[in-house]
Amino acid sequence: MADHESTATVSLLPRAADRPMARSEEVHRKESRRGGKMAARRARVGWVFIAPFAVVFVAFLLAPLGYAFYLSLFTKGLAAGTKFSGFDNYVHAFTDPAFLKGVWFVLRFSVVLIPVQMAVSLAAALVLDGLTSRMARFSRLMIFLPYAIPAVIGALMWGFLYSPSFGPFQQIASVFQAQAPFLLSQDKVFYGLMNVVTWQWAGYYMIILYAALQGIDPSLYEAARIDGANSWQVAFRIKVPLVSSALVLILVFALIGTLQFFSEPQILKPISNGSITPDFTPNIYAFNLAFGYAQFNYASAISFALGIVVFIAVYAFMFATRKRGSSLS
Repeated sequence: MADHESTATVSLLPRAADRPMARSEEVHRKESRRGGKMAARRARVGWVFIAPFAVVFVAFLLAPLGYAFYLSLFTKGLAAGTKFSGFDNYVHAFTDPAFLKGVWFVLRFSVVLIPVQMAVSLAAALVLDGLTSRMARFSRLMIFLPYAIPAVIGALMWGFLYSPSFGPFQQIASVFQAQAPFLLSQDKVFYGLMNVVTWQWAGYYMIILYAALQGIDPSLYEAARIDGANSWQVAFRIKVPLVSSALVLILVFALIGTLQFFSEPQILKPISNGSITPDFTPNIYAFNLAFGYAQFNYASAISFALGIVVFIAVYAFMFATRKRGSSLS
């Protein structure tokens, strides 16, 4: 009898021990279900916040790009009508002398303009980083101000300054019985446009470099000065190498923007006396094809062909930069 009671007691012990474990498993399942519901709710809320951007992104970027690519695959003629031509428009684009001329111009323009922009913005950022007076904030604002002016207004302003008939440059030169150089003439338009673009974008690049300089630990400067480094050595041996990533960033921005050069020459074309032609840059060429000659299919192919050129140029630069960085490391 005693053995039977002890066996019954022993047989009940595991069941009593399993009860807290069963309760904990049930609580864990409830918490996991509750956590899953909260995660799903948060995901839905996140999609609600993303939805406005997604709608705008699809409606004003992806959909136009898709439609433009669709147009580029067709050819429209007066006699044959619209017919599917595949990639014939792209083959035509990369053998079109007008398109290749524009590509060659923006490539040359990039090679000359981008180093000038980077030098001006880097010099301004280094000077402002060393200023501690109250004028530093005002100086940053004044250097950045041209970027805040819309490109169209800035181009119109420079068109007035360049004008050989009523521009202030010519009026000042006439006081000395001289003729001011017309910076939109055939042989000077390259430098006249370079001046406009540098004025427009150097302030923006300066802000990027200045922000990078502000992130450098000041103790590095103190250690360098203790070792006897002067201001030039601190600037070019400490500051510039430490903001090299920011320099690469603005170089990529400048390369993409310059290869798509459009606004300034398009606005200044009426006063250029024929120096800025309808095929001056690839974007101007595509614009004139589409809205001047109603060749929307070929203009779309030109636009995508320019996108291919920009992608290749940026990828080649990034690949060369990465390869150089890995070899230096």
